Amino acid sequence: MKKLLQKLINRETLTYLIFGVLTTLVNYVVFWLFNRLLTEHWVLVTNAIAFVAAVAFAYVTNKLFVFESKSWAPKVVWKELIMFVAARLLSFGLEELGLLLARDVFHAASYTLLGIGGLMIAKILLSVLTVILNYFFSKFMVFTKK
Repeated sequence: MKKLLQKLINRETLTYLIFGVLTTLVNYVVFWLFNRLLTEHWVLVTNAIAFVAAVAFAYVTNKLFVFESKSWAPKVVWKELIMFVAARLLSFGLEELGLLLARDVFHAASYTLLGIGGLMIAKILLSVLTVILNYFFSKFMVFTKK
């Protein structure tokens, strides 16, 4: 059990979680700021801007601090960036699909647990899954050590 914990809790996973929290903060701050500037009528544009800002922040912090990818050669950066964005779009799509299923198939909005609505619980669970998927995508597909 101790070996498993040491494998799961290390510098890489801890920095990934720290920068994941900061990435989420970037997303929410940019969303809030642009939502105030553009009004709620432009919520989808605002969400897209927040997503782009968060993915850009996540790419740089993951490259530099989490997976310590040292190369800034254009060929390496483009490969990493394309794979990183593709992985983030895939996990975002899976999260959207999960929310759609929670809403339309499982009718999660009609449930509450400890005062928390079912859709919010679904969002939280899907966010955890997204973080785990993004970590594995980044570790094994994007920032691979050669």
